[in-house]
Amino acid sequence: MPSDLPNFRIPHAEKIEWMIETKGWALEPVVADVTGDPPMPGYCYTIGLPALHGFPEIVVFGLTPVAISGLLDMVVEQLASGVEIPVDVELVGLFDNELRCVFASVDVSSRTDMFRTGVAWHGVDTFPMVQLLWPDRNGWLPHESGFDASVRAAQPVIGRVGGAN
Repeated sequence: MPSDLPNFRIPHAEKIEWMIETKGWALEPVVADVTGDPPMPGYCYTIGLPALHGFPEIVVFGLTPVAISGLLDMVVEQLASGVEIPVDVELVGLFDNELRCVFASVDVSSRTDMFRTGVAWHGVDTFPMVQLLWPDRNGWLPHESGFDASVRAAQPVIGRVGGAN
């Protein structure tokens, strides 16, 4: 291996800092934990949105990191253009075909193990976060009884819905 190649191994905190400096926010992917009981699917969450746009950090389950990145780029563009996104209520208009979604409040302090990088970045074990709940192919949200059971495990609900969580 040639010695003139750059060292791509930089500390994780520096990668997060670089993403925030270049994009305004960072995306932290977390791999699935299939050994847990129950198993936890992979997910991604933002770092830096409260400082950038005054909106909570966002966590999304059940999609690939590249899909989540594209989805969250769209959300951040809406925030940057001045759109006020409501929290803890169903909304229509973010997704095509009038599909519903919810930005559901998450109690980070009860789930710090899931958001270690965010906790380290913020320097506290509680900060505003929402879970973006997206619909199945039939338009049902994961906390609704009609949600496709075959994909239910891919999108656990950790945010507050209907007074729960």
